[in-house]
Amino acid sequence: MTYAIYHIPGVKIGVTNNIKHRVEDQQGYNEDEYEILEMSDDIDYISKRELYLQERHGYRVDRQLYKDLFNNNFIELNNMNINVTEMTSTFPCPVNKLKGQLMDNIGMSWQTPFGDVYISTGSIKWIMDNVKSSQYTSNRCYVYNKSFARWFDNNSTVSKDKNCNTQCDDCGDELFDCIRAWANERGLYDKGDPKTQYIKLMEETGEIGRAILKNDTEQIIDGIGDAVVVLTNLAELCGVPIEECIQEAYNVISKRTGKMINGTFVKDNQ
Repeated sequence: MTYAIYHIPGVKIGVTNNIKHRVEDQQGYNEDEYEILEMSDDIDYISKRELYLQERHGYRVDRQLYKDLFNNNFIELNNMNINVTEMTSTFPCPVNKLKGQLMDNIGMSWQTPFGDVYISTGSIKWIMDNVKSSQYTSNRCYVYNKSFARWFDNNSTVSKDKNCNTQCDDCGDELFDCIRAWANERGLYDKGDPKTQYIKLMEETGEIGRAILKNDTEQIIDGIGDAVVVLTNLAELCGVPIEECIQEAYNVISKRTGKMINGTFVKDNQ
């Protein structure tokens, strides 16, 4: 089988084994609107070359090699079969069971006519906000591929690989995703309980208090870090990302006025 790396100037670089179907029929470009950069029968070479050319030309670099993507219409994700058509990606379960299925398959990806998509904690939230039940059966639900792919275009810094090592030092802005992946791998979201996490949070804040009284900087750092991890998991178990909680809090405090009294900020009466 021959694979082609194609270039749509200003849009993307991709790989396909059927250039006319992929670029013209599915994506709607004319023959004079794209170019073929390279062709090869070696899928290993072409997969690595695609990423190199994407980076070289300044496009978003795919998180998974082409050879590792599933190119048929059904993508097997553990016990899921996602049916990909030109317009939609359909999940073989009702909406109320979808989040658990997606959490079990973080890191998996598939191709749509509008770009590659994958499952991460961030994209799971988008899916759950936009998923629709099938009009033919309540046991299936779907998202529109074009909207899903555009979400990735607008969130290009989202990492696909959320299986961070617990000693990861470079998660950066995606650290909450690393925490959630760590917790999900250990079954915390399947078997955990918000009440238990709340009790654990009280224990961690107690540790912080003792560390402050001892002026123990190392233990203060450890305690605050542990408390943030617990809060992240508590938020997830309650069905809301911690980022949303923080954003809501900031939206409120950013508008507050007040003054410092005895070491405490006291807000003005509204």
